[in-house]
Amino acid sequence: MACPVVDLHTHLLPERWPDLAEKYGYGGWVSLDHCAPCRARMVIDDRRFREIDDRCWSATRRIEDCDRDGVDVQVLSTVPVMFSYWARPADALDLSQLLNDHLAETVRSNRPRFEGLGTVPLQDPDRACRELERCMGPLGLRGIQIGSHVNDWNLDAAELFPVFECAARLNAAVFVHPWEMMGRAEMPKYWLPWLVGMPAETARAACSLAMGGVLDRLPDLRIGLAHGGGSFPATIGRIAHGHDVRPDLCAVDTQTSPRDHLHRFVYDSLVHDPTTLRHLIEVVGASRIALGSDYPFPLGEAEPGHLVRSLDLDPAVRERILGGTACEFLDLDPTTHHHA
Repeated sequence: MACPVVDLHTHLLPERWPDLAEKYGYGGWVSLDHCAPCRARMVIDDRRFREIDDRCWSATRRIEDCDRDGVDVQVLSTVPVMFSYWARPADALDLSQLLNDHLAETVRSNRPRFEGLGTVPLQDPDRACRELERCMGPLGLRGIQIGSHVNDWNLDAAELFPVFECAARLNAAVFVHPWEMMGRAEMPKYWLPWLVGMPAETARAACSLAMGGVLDRLPDLRIGLAHGGGSFPATIGRIAHGHDVRPDLCAVDTQTSPRDHLHRFVYDSLVHDPTTLRHLIEVVGASRIALGSDYPFPLGEAEPGHLVRSLDLDPAVRERILGGTACEFLDLDPTTHHHA
């Protein structure tokens, strides 16, 4: 039996949630303004962040789109702006639990069409580990989605290591999504934080995990990177060369070359360009690439899997990217996730 087609990178929100500023007593939270039928605005302190539609919350609509596009399983995760790492830890935990409960119920009610990655309050590693245990236990999720940094901590921060240790112990997949992009205040025009900052954020996360010794210390940790790994695979030559010629700056926490850690990551296929996807396959191998669409947002792939299917690939390679890698990354049994 062929592997199911699994979209590793999709985002889900509840249709409604409480007034968080009123609940927690301070601002900075996202609210949802249902401005028209099947449409809503995400608003932060009266500032419009993004307009979304019912694909963000309607399981029925999502399944219809999956059927149209030949996707058997969507992997659901929250929208990164909801991470709320800036907030008081108890409040971020409360919101994480609200989001995770909703996501888990969506998965439970629609299996085998959905699987889920939870969110945890990484600004408080103890609370994050407890919520990760809940995600992997009673909620039945497959792991967590995390940001590319946590306030002033890069992902190599000693404070965060217990969370990665917990993920490895629980066999939880960890999917890194860029957020709070570096340089966004200096490049506000042309959507540059999303076009330039996001790829750099993902490289920042990958380099921190590799050069910070996290991957060496946790050989069983499973880490995925959004958007084809951002600029990390494309600039690995420069990164590895820097490690070789300036070990006094780069090899301070591990002697392992970042190039040797390329294959520790799983990369989604969301690169928007056939030449770039071919290069990614050449650099990391099809066994490390999983279909990812960023559904349902405009910077994603409008027809999930179209780029992979458009390439002249060996059928086994195509099947691996469209489903096999994600099944392995998420520890899914392919035989239980086929949509009839």
